[in-house]
Amino acid sequence: MESINKIKEFSDKLKENIGKVIIGKEDTIGLLLTALLARGHVLLEDVPGTGKTVLAKSMARSIGGRFKRIQFTPDLLPSDVTGLNYYNPQEGCFTFRPGPVFTNILLADEINRATPRTQSSLLECMEEKQVTIDGETRELSVPFMVIATQNPIETAGTFPLPEAQMDRFMMQLSMGFPGHEEELDIIDRFLKDSPLMTLTPVLTAAELLAMQEAVKEVYVHELVRNYIVDIVEGTRKREEIAVGASPRGTLALLGAARAHAAIGGRNYTTPEDVKETAPYVLAHRLVLKNTFYKAKGAGELVCKVLEDITVPTEDFRGGRRG
Repeated sequence: MESINKIKEFSDKLKENIGKVIIGKEDTIGLLLTALLARGHVLLEDVPGTGKTVLAKSMARSIGGRFKRIQFTPDLLPSDVTGLNYYNPQEGCFTFRPGPVFTNILLADEINRATPRTQSSLLECMEEKQVTIDGETRELSVPFMVIATQNPIETAGTFPLPEAQMDRFMMQLSMGFPGHEEELDIIDRFLKDSPLMTLTPVLTAAELLAMQEAVKEVYVHELVRNYIVDIVEGTRKREEIAVGASPRGTLALLGAARAHAAIGGRNYTTPEDVKETAPYVLAHRLVLKNTFYKAKGAGELVCKVLEDITVPTEDFRGGRRG
């Protein structure tokens, strides 16, 4: 339980630190931290100017460790992402030059502006935490997280992410516009200078790694496990959905629920942990049948699936009945 208490303590520090830059988005920050602790990757999708890149940078600056940023463009090559072997005439041999993926936090800015060939260079990195170049496999640093951004309304010069790429992201989040008072706070805070420039880390990469390991200690009751599977199966049975969530989505929902519980200071998961994270974990993985259903939104369909499934009632703190 001591390790769980440390997770809550550090999570609160991270939220407070990021909140110095990002105003009024506590829920989004909390979900981003949930994905971080669950070793997942996040896709931030929203209209320009809502703070996607700033949120990713604030997260990276709050975490001690290496940070790299890639501006995705149509002329970006896979080797610009992963690295390449080049001939070194001084040494008379080929030398490996590491790409930006050899870091702890990777910001993939406007990921849908790169070609599918370049987008696919991240598949192995995100799933297996490694890179294979010229037949040689190299392990990436740990912890490793990809935070990607994209603009959903601008289609000129973009390449939609394929389902295989979307499935690699644990969560898809949206910033949304701030309220009136929040936007006034943004003006006041950025009036003289950007607070992002003075943001300092509140934990080290080693501490983050320890927190990620501690999340594995969070207990998951058998009924909660069945509840997770029922939800995923529910996405495969609705007539509006052509392809439901994959088993990777099942494991992602499990990881997100455990991390959500740990951030809340609990060493056990509840159905509420599953329900609160499910729309962000599952919606982007669904393939809908036609434009009529797309208009309703995948997130709304996940909520309907949750409504159709009976929530288990039990004492989930160790399998004891309440």
